[in-house]
Amino acid sequence: MAAKGYIETDRQCRNLIEDAKNGIFKPVYLLMGAEPFYTDRVCDAILENALQEWERDFNETVCYGADVDADTVITAARRFPMMAERQVVVVKEAQAMKSLEEMALYCQNPLDSTILVLLMRGASADKRKALYKSVLKNGVIVESNPLKDYEMAGWISSYYSDRGQKIEPEAAALLGEFAGTDLSKIAVETEKLLKNLPEGTTAVSVEDIEKNVGISRQFSVFELTKELSYRNAGKALQIAARIGETPRFAMPMAVSALFMHFYRILKYEALLQKDPRPSQDMKARVLGVSPFFLREYDAAVSAYPLKKCMAVISLLNDYDFKGKGGETGETEQGDLLVELITKILNI
Repeated sequence: MAAKGYIETDRQCRNLIEDAKNGIFKPVYLLMGAEPFYTDRVCDAILENALQEWERDFNETVCYGADVDADTVITAARRFPMMAERQVVVVKEAQAMKSLEEMALYCQNPLDSTILVLLMRGASADKRKALYKSVLKNGVIVESNPLKDYEMAGWISSYYSDRGQKIEPEAAALLGEFAGTDLSKIAVETEKLLKNLPEGTTAVSVEDIEKNVGISRQFSVFELTKELSYRNAGKALQIAARIGETPRFAMPMAVSALFMHFYRILKYEALLQKDPRPSQDMKARVLGVSPFFLREYDAAVSAYPLKKCMAVISLLNDYDFKGKGGETGETEQGDLLVELITKILNI
């Protein structure tokens, strides 16, 4: 079974959260995957809506996998609710339960009056085994996988749209650079940002991100790739030097962002070989970027034809190794970045 894309996962979780608000529940939920944003939201919605406040003392059990075994959880799940329609049993960090697979025995025939939630953080159940198959038959499985770097701008735009806000493409790219693919981090920063925006604001700008999130567009990897696209050597080296001086700078993250940029250039060149005059929509779809950025990639594909682009990618592989501690001697991480950018500009 192929891993679900984030759009499908997002739709599934929206439906499950809406069901929870309407009092509609399944007897078993297996919430799993490396990206906890969606699975945590579904678990929270169940806990928030399954019971009235006064019912929770006797009908809500929340435990952690490291502290329980399957027998304990099954015993709790087989109890009947006290003065309530249902009870809720949640096992957080369920992957730490030594006998997790033995939960299949209960999941094959769960009680309708119990809502059992198995929340696995950063892990997934084996799809070949009985637990997964029994929940698939009798309950709900949510598998939440990390987004790819190129999917982040679209996800951020959608997330802001859900909150009645538009976000400029550059602002979405800047926020994505700051948070990486950590959806929970984006959600936290967004809530803080929206509280600080003037009343009546309907569009979030780069300036809003810079002011409220604390990241500067002027000295960001996002701006660095832009200057490289146009081969503005002086500006690119200045930005690289400033990025390398920041306390949270990590060479592997910078190399990853640069690799994604040049990989897109490579994909663009492959597209142009198939179709010398692709539509704007086709370009944006293949590159996985907003049409706003296509002018930059038009410049980049001219500045880095196939052989040069491949040479840059080979160079990035070398510096990925160096950034992780390989053969660098006494060279500081920030100096490595400046060295890398100098070599890219000389290709």
